[in-house]
Amino acid sequence: MALGIGAKAELLALLAGSQVRALARRLARGPARPGWSLRTELAAAAVRAVVMGSKRHGVHWLRDAQAAVPALSPAVRQARWEPVDAGGVRAVWCAPPGAAPRRTIVYFHGGGYVFGSPETHRDLLARLALGLSARVLGVDYRLGPEHRFPAAHDDCLAAVGWLLRSGADPAALALAGDSAGGALALATLCGLRDAGDPLPAAAALLCPWVDPLAEGGSMDAHADVDFGDRELLVGWLRDYASDEQARDPRLTLLRAELAGLPPLLVQAGGAEILLDQCEALVARARAAGVEVVWDFAPGMFHDWQLQAALLPEGVRAIDAIVAFLDARLK
Repeated sequence: MALGIGAKAELLALLAGSQVRALARRLARGPARPGWSLRTELAAAAVRAVVMGSKRHGVHWLRDAQAAVPALSPAVRQARWEPVDAGGVRAVWCAPPGAAPRRTIVYFHGGGYVFGSPETHRDLLARLALGLSARVLGVDYRLGPEHRFPAAHDDCLAAVGWLLRSGADPAALALAGDSAGGALALATLCGLRDAGDPLPAAAALLCPWVDPLAEGGSMDAHADVDFGDRELLVGWLRDYASDEQARDPRLTLLRAELAGLPPLLVQAGGAEILLDQCEALVARARAAGVEVVWDFAPGMFHDWQLQAALLPEGVRAIDAIVAFLDARLK
C-alpha cells in the first residue's frame, strides 16, 4: 500500500528535519564520526531518521517509505529487468545489456526479515550485474510478520535449488546479500552443503546480521549514529521468529557449523552496531578453515553500500565485491 499524500508530506518533513539537525550538529561540533564528509553524514542521518521512524509508525510504514524513494541511477536504467518465478519464489532478473551472461549472482536483500525487496536494492543489483557481466537473481522472499520463520530461509534455498536444477554452473554461481540478506546467504550455503548439493563458488556478505539477539559492545557504542538500535532489531526479529527459534543456527549463524563453505567476503563498517558480530563471524569462519576476505571500512554505517549513488564509499565497497567475485567465478 503506497503512502498517501499526507504520509508522503510527513516523510519529506522527517527527512528534511534530519538534514537540518545533522548540519547544525556538524557546524557546532564537527563530524559525528572522524573522517565523515558532509555527504556521508547527511546520508547516515536520513537513513537513521526513516528507520527509527518505524518505531512509531510500524514496519508496514517503513516498507511504504522505502517504496516512495525510487532507484533512478544510471546503472538501474542501463540494466535489463525481468520478473521470474524461481521455483515458486518471486524473483527478478537483472542483467547487463547484450548477450546472456555466463555468470549468475543470487542476491538476498536486507531488511530485518520484515521489509525490503529486490526493488529497494535495484541500484546495487544493477551495479553487480554490470560490474561482473553477470545476471543477478534478486530473490523476493516472504517477509514477517505475515510469514514466520523459516519462510524466508526456505524461499532462498528453493530459489538457489531451482537455479541448480535449471543447469546453472556452480563454478559460475555466487551468493550475496546485505544485513539479514547476508545471513540468508550464509544460511543458504550451509543448507546446500548439508543437503549434499553443489556449492556456489563464493559468497559476499555485506554487514551480515548473524547474531540477532546480540547486546553490548558495538550494539551500544554505535547506536547514536547507525541506522537503529537493539530495541528495533529485536522487534524485527520477533516479527519473524520467537526467541527460542532465534537460537537456530540458521538465524544465529555464530552457532552454525561453517566448515566446508566456499570463499567468503565479509564487509562491515566501523560505525555500525553489527560490527562485533561481523568480526566474530570472520574469526569463526577462518577457524573452520574457510577462506575469508575481511573488508573493513573505518567509520562507515550499516549498509552504506546501498548509498553508492550518493557516496564514493559505497562505490568503493561495490568495487571490492566485484573484484572478489570476479577472481573466483568461472
